[in-house]
Amino acid sequence: MIVAKNKVVSLSYELKVEGETVETVGADSPLMFLFGTGNLLPKFEENLNGLKLNDGFDFDLVSADAYGQVVDDAIVDVPLQAFAVDGEIDHENLKVGNHIPMLDQSGNRLNGVVVKFNDEVVTMDFNHPLAGNNLQFSGKVVDIREASADEMEHGHVHSPDSCKDCTDQDCHSKSN
Repeated sequence: MIVAKNKVVSLSYELKVEGETVETVGADSPLMFLFGTGNLLPKFEENLNGLKLNDGFDFDLVSADAYGQVVDDAIVDVPLQAFAVDGEIDHENLKVGNHIPMLDQSGNRLNGVVVKFNDEVVTMDFNHPLAGNNLQFSGKVVDIREASADEMEHGHVHSPDSCKDCTDQDCHSKSN
């Protein structure tokens, strides 16, 4: 079997940025994904297409093919009061470098990083943490299997209990 559309692929890998390891995923707890559904970076999948079980890989993605360049418009000032809970500001949460999950005006989840703050505003960076970086991946294909009908319908890998453990809102709305 080869890595191809609608196959569940499991990888162990190491991700480096400028020679420094930023993520390691072992074969004991591999990255498992449904290939060809747009859930991962297109160029990442392109580099894996056609590989077989136990094949190794080693490739680079330039920032434009990864998470893009840092976008200045994704660094925004948010009123300090937006961080109030029951009228109180949680100053433990507002530390430079903290990642804070938030919702945009349309209700979409975003993760932002506190850049700075004062008595009126919190400057948040909503760029992907790896934006502006070239990425180096090396690893191995540790498993390939056929996707189930549910996985193909929902567009992602399920646990052995199927959608019971799925947290994807689209998945629940499709299955109910």
